[in-house]
Amino acid sequence: MNVETKPEFPTPSGIDIKRYYGADTATPGDIGRAGEYPFTRGIQKTMYRGRLWTMRQYAGFGTAKQTNERFRWLLEQGQTGLSTAFDLPTQIGLDADDPKAKGEVGRVGVHIGTIDDMEMLFDKIPLEKVSTSLTINATASVLLAFYVAVARKRGISLRDLKGTLQNDILKEFIARGTQVFPVGPSLRLCADSMEWSFKNTPQFHPISISGYHIREAGSDAVQEVAFTFANARVYIESLLKRGIKIDEMGPKLAFFFGCHNHFLEEISKFRAARRIWARLMKEELGAADPKSQSLRFHVQTCGSTLTSQQPLNNAMRVAWQAMAAVLGGAQSLHTNSYDEALSLPSEESASLALRTQQILAHETGVTDTVDPVAGSWAIESLTNEIDARVSAKLAEIKAAGGMLALIEDEVPQKEIQEASYRWQREVEEGRRKIVGVNTLQIDEKNSSSAKRLKVSPKLEAEQVKRLKAFRKARDSKAAAASLVRLEKAARAVDQNLFPDILNAVEARATIGEIFGTLRSVFGEYHGG
Repeated sequence: MNVETKPEFPTPSGIDIKRYYGADTATPGDIGRAGEYPFTRGIQKTMYRGRLWTMRQYAGFGTAKQTNERFRWLLEQGQTGLSTAFDLPTQIGLDADDPKAKGEVGRVGVHIGTIDDMEMLFDKIPLEKVSTSLTINATASVLLAFYVAVARKRGISLRDLKGTLQNDILKEFIARGTQVFPVGPSLRLCADSMEWSFKNTPQFHPISISGYHIREAGSDAVQEVAFTFANARVYIESLLKRGIKIDEMGPKLAFFFGCHNHFLEEISKFRAARRIWARLMKEELGAADPKSQSLRFHVQTCGSTLTSQQPLNNAMRVAWQAMAAVLGGAQSLHTNSYDEALSLPSEESASLALRTQQILAHETGVTDTVDPVAGSWAIESLTNEIDARVSAKLAEIKAAGGMLALIEDEVPQKEIQEASYRWQREVEEGRRKIVGVNTLQIDEKNSSSAKRLKVSPKLEAEQVKRLKAFRKARDSKAAAASLVRLEKAARAVDQNLFPDILNAVEARATIGEIFGTLRSVFGEYHGG
């Protein structure tokens, strides 16, 4: 007699996987057709038959020159889009010589403190042809200004710039923690950049509303989608108050999700998210344009699922997560390198991560037909269940006064912490098996060690030296005058700050000077 090994088989979100799914236990739900509302099956009629997803590898370390070399190498390997990782000082608006930046310059990303740094970062890279993602939030307006200033200096039309600015400050408050200013001015800067971009860089997406960091902080799949969409509502409402219509902003809203290891749940999550977003935009917010109703999202395989034990196993985890993202219909994808639990990715591991996408695209056949998992009783049942749970969570958030009120009361933060704790308990108690961690361990002393990329401490001194030379060579009076204008604009509540930030960048003010000026007006956020 066959006996099941345990009474329940729950997904990480607590959805019990049934032994059997069939016509007698489930209904397909609102599947529809690809390219048509509610877009469960994809936002394009031909999906990957017409165009593959954009292959982006998140990269950035040390100096702009080093990262430029990695960018160009990745493009030579067949990567189709760039995704930039910035160091902590850049993320919170500190110059390389700021005492608070000591020991962090170039460590977890590239340091960009001046227009010259940005120009070096994209040296010999055609900005009018390559789609670039700038993964930055608190200082997003300054990094966008650097990018725009470099394009203008090269004579490139801003209408030709393609890419995405992350610019999602709300998830910093609930999941990541690199916010600088209180919620109000933080949201103002975000909306200022978006409003300016809608008018001046029509092919550029000025926000990527991120569930990825929510998931990395420990949320489950349902919380990831619900909190992301609740944050999106805040951004939409702030833009509506400025007189921007829903169908003017809708096509420019991009999203960013993580992908974990539970193959069935992750595929279903992406399909459910498309349907929920379409319904929210059309039925609740009145969007008539199908492009406004279409959920466009980037996926990154989740770094928190990678292990320092038996690191080569991570290559398999990444491959399956990437497959789930593709079967779920992602428009853009980053695959993590197997050594990221140990260090910054080596060239060898970054190459394998990119080849993982390319093999998936060209050799597996999953791109040959639209939504190949459609009609699977298990997938459709899980899609319906995630849809129902996310919708219920969104209704709960709305009834409680919306996401801003909940963030101030630290409600989502606590819910993510509780989910993270539950997961960790399940791993420690052996209810969740992690190969190499709590099952099938080996003697690591006898295992091969992965090559590790290390950032030299000398790079910080080199960056400081370049910064001093930059300040010495510029017109100091012009830079100072631009900061005075920026401060005045910041005190004028209804004035869009982005033109003044761009003016300061082109007057050769540094990121630390620009954010120092804004700190003097807005103050800093120090938690609840």
